[in-house]
Amino acid sequence: MPPGCLAAPAGSKGVFAGKVAVVTGSESGIGRETARLLCQQGAAVVLNGRNAERLEATRQEFEAAGFAVASCLADVTDYAACETLIDTAIRTFGQLDILITNASISQRAYFADMQPEVFRQVLDSNVYGTVYPLKAALPYLTQTKGSVTFISSISALNGMPSGSAYCAGKAAVSNLAHTLRLELAATGIHFGVVHIGFTQNDPEKRVLDAAGQPVPIAHRPPRWQKTQAEVAGIILSHIRRRRQRTVISALGRLIVLVHTWLPRLGDWIVLRTTRRLRHFYE
Repeated sequence: MPPGCLAAPAGSKGVFAGKVAVVTGSESGIGRETARLLCQQGAAVVLNGRNAERLEATRQEFEAAGFAVASCLADVTDYAACETLIDTAIRTFGQLDILITNASISQRAYFADMQPEVFRQVLDSNVYGTVYPLKAALPYLTQTKGSVTFISSISALNGMPSGSAYCAGKAAVSNLAHTLRLELAATGIHFGVVHIGFTQNDPEKRVLDAAGQPVPIAHRPPRWQKTQAEVAGIILSHIRRRRQRTVISALGRLIVLVHTWLPRLGDWIVLRTTRRLRHFYE
């Protein structure tokens, strides 16, 4: 067992007792809080991220709380790194029951202004950052009839100006889950998607601008935002119930309703809102 890792406690209790989970992008933010809640509910968790300092700080915090935890520094757009990530779970805990693909890059840039390589970077992080961990984990998830949850966004449901690559990637992930649900029905693996809405972010959270430089996220009214802990709780409920799709927040469900039945009205509302926001930033 690698130094600093704990075996799952034999007598651990909770909804996910005896389960082993990998949560990508769990060094901070929603991923970290989802991993924390999984640990509190009895799971052993492999943490992941690209920032060594933040990842180690999170691992130490979890270990100090008595959680069964390991960590793996890995870029999920690199397939070899994803193989190492999944191998960490198997070497440390002996199995894999839950995969949550949370790691991704977002943007705040209009399509006409974006450099092609920036578009690709955002798209790759969302698509290959989902495909590669799953591909590496699939044999082990088949053994346990495990659960796979792709973290998407409400912006994938109707599109969002200034988020072309991000929205495209998140929409692709939703369709991927549907396809895999059909292709791999005989395996017993659960494939689900959680569409996250506006969520409180860590102060250092950044997205990419048109040139690929990190910038603060767009302004969001606080009353529209859920806490990271609230979102983590919804994600765990989604996994426990093995749901196909969960749309977080009343706003997200309203977007689904309007996009389905009144798409022109939905586009009008989005355009009016984004014009106001663009004026705010300019």
